[in-house]
Amino acid sequence: MDAHVWMGSTRTEPARYAERNSPYDGRVVSRWGVCGAEDALMALSIAEKAAKTARKTPLHQRCAWLSDVAQRLRERREEFARVLCDEVGKPIAYARIEVDRCIETITLSAETMRTMHGETINTDAMGSGRSAHAYWRREPAGVVVAITPFNFPLNLVAHKLAPALVAGNAVVLKPTPEAPLCAYKLAELFIESPYAVPDALSVVYGDAEVGGALVSSDIPRVVSFTGSVGVGNIITKNAGIKKVSLELGGNAATYIDADADLEYAAQRCAIGAFVNSGQVCISLQRIYVDASVYDAFAAKMAEATAKLVVGSPYEEKTFLGPLINDEAAMRAMNWVESAIAEGARALTPPRREGRIFYPCVMADVTESMKIVCEEVFAPIVSLVKVEGIDDAVMRMNNSPYGLQFSVFTNNLSHVKKVIDECEAGGVVINDMPTLRFDIQPYGGVKLSGVGREGPRFAIEEFTEIKSIVIL
Repeated sequence: MDAHVWMGSTRTEPARYAERNSPYDGRVVSRWGVCGAEDALMALSIAEKAAKTARKTPLHQRCAWLSDVAQRLRERREEFARVLCDEVGKPIAYARIEVDRCIETITLSAETMRTMHGETINTDAMGSGRSAHAYWRREPAGVVVAITPFNFPLNLVAHKLAPALVAGNAVVLKPTPEAPLCAYKLAELFIESPYAVPDALSVVYGDAEVGGALVSSDIPRVVSFTGSVGVGNIITKNAGIKKVSLELGGNAATYIDADADLEYAAQRCAIGAFVNSGQVCISLQRIYVDASVYDAFAAKMAEATAKLVVGSPYEEKTFLGPLINDEAAMRAMNWVESAIAEGARALTPPRREGRIFYPCVMADVTESMKIVCEEVFAPIVSLVKVEGIDDAVMRMNNSPYGLQFSVFTNNLSHVKKVIDECEAGGVVINDMPTLRFDIQPYGGVKLSGVGREGPRFAIEEFTEIKSIVIL
């Protein structure tokens, strides 16, 4: 099926299409309309006009709009899950989970917006003030540019579209070329809803030329991007004076304390490291283990990993399917082989079949190895022996990334230390750092980004505060 270009509410035929092949078996599963800079500028012009209507649209209509989309997505759950499976090779059971989370994200955005409000201000609280009727309120920013990645190509689109639209903005979406049909079908639900604000959503596809035109234009007031640090850096330099929200890379870590439940920790760490083939910004990559339990935990981690079902994403029991492309699979194998050559040891045998890279647990690693110090975005996890909590926290923080960390412990003082001293946007106690609830604020520090997602926090990113004084 073709993923057409949406210029506002108008479906348009581009001059040419590009094909998307399944990462699992190579079949052509969709085609997307190739756009250029002129298409991006046209979409922005349409959005600029639509934003004036969107901001005046009653909130009850905008909330009904999202509720309608959520309901129709619920009715077509299996269809959308199959598209996820086709385009990015997501195992079908986890594809359904992503559809369900997308429905929740859209629903929660509407519910959150209903309760977003400003507050009154006591202007006579200081000697320099005087009595007045003063308050502040939130208003839509205007035009939002949303750029989304391949690893959660449905729910991460929803995390930008739903809060931005319900807040009264117009949006130009540039989805990943790896999952064009997924984004197109979701946008179609928004655009064809009877409650839709006309022309409030456009969808364009393309590469750096399209992204650069969107980001550098003076029309958008907000750029919301999820993707790599390199592209995030380019966006920051080219955006000019506008709000920029960046959800970038990660190098998630956990600490296994001496008193932790090793069986439970190993099971959760295996999921956290290998779910979605490790293609998650908060995928568990570094496991720091207290020296006294290192060998015991390593054995349990290898055992838990060996039980994971690897194979066709269309099989119900499959946990781990293919990586997104050949380059990703080759890079994963090269990094593992490089680490082994430098003295690391594979507790589960490195194995690659086409784009499927089997989950790999590495031991005896050093922190200079790429599989430890850089974001692998593949099913590889490294075990590092440490001498207690202080050593672990120091090593966890010794990274340019700071998205999410976790700890497995029954020691309250160690819990407090991790909460207080870990340099990350999120900390999880007694579970994997890959845990994310869509209702929470989500984002990182350092090179992991700027700003926060999660419906309430995204709405704050997509709105401006206006202060009012009446005398």
